[in-house]
Formats: sequence, C-alpha cells, structure tokens
Amino acid sequence: MKITGSYQFNASAVKVWDALTDPKSLSHCIPGCEGLEPQGNDEYQAVLNVGVGPIRGRYTAKISMKDQVPHQSYRLVVQGTGPGGFLNADAVITLVDQNGKTTVEVDSDSQAGGTVARVGQRMMGSVAKMMMDQFFKSMQKRTAVKKSG
Repeated sequence: MKITGSYQFNASAVKVWDALTDPKSLSHCIPGCEGLEPQGNDEYQAVLNVGVGPIRGRYTAKISMKDQVPHQSYRLVVQGTGPGGFLNADAVITLVDQNGKTTVEVDSDSQAGGTVARVGQRMMGSVAKMMMDQFFKSMQKRTAVKKSG
C-alpha cells in the first residue's frame, strides 16, 4: 500500500529535522504512542495502541532511521506486531528548506497481515493516511515559530 504526503512547516529544516529525530517529540506526536525507547544506532522500540475499524490492539514496533542526510532526508523503517497481525513500512522522508520554511515530503510503502489486514483491508489506506496527517499536524504545532507580541 503506497501512501504519500506533503506537509508545510513554518520553521527551518534544522528545527524540523531536530523534532523529527527527537524521541521526546516523536512520542508526543505519534498517534496512540504509549512509549518510545531508544535502542541505539537510531533505532527505537515503540508501544502503540491503535485500531483499524473494529480491530484495536496494542502493538510493539521497531523503528529505524536509516540513510540519514542531516536536515535533508532519511529512510524510516517500521516493523510492528500485535494481536491483530503485523505491519511493515518503509518511508523516505525528504525536507526542503525555502527561506526558513520547510516542506516535508513523505513517500511510503507498507504491508500488513493478519486479522487487521483481512477485516480492515478497505480502511487501511485511509486510516494510515489519517494517522500520518495527525502526526505531522502535531509536529507542525510542536515546531511552530512563536511570535512575540
């Protein structure tokens, strides 16, 4: 399943990069995240409480940030398992800085299996896109430049 997105940030690529690679920021912005523990080598162990349609559950996921070009791009690899099945995702995240504002482009591909894939097949794409949109909306708020008045 392919999912793409483009998100505008009113912050520099350096600030957006720092937020996208900071475990504390990530744990606050990932929908359903109950915990995110660094494992070293830009790898994290996450606990997520998510659902697709009537299938809800607690999932553990290994999240890796690979092929990093600081402030420009990285590859995000997610391998998650839980009572409803599994999800594997691979996404390329690209940051484009223009005059202190940043566009983040996401190009991802994922596979799911188990009950969650069988029951929620028709909803998986829209749920995944909605979760990605929620994540970036939360991240946009977190990186917003505060105006003094």
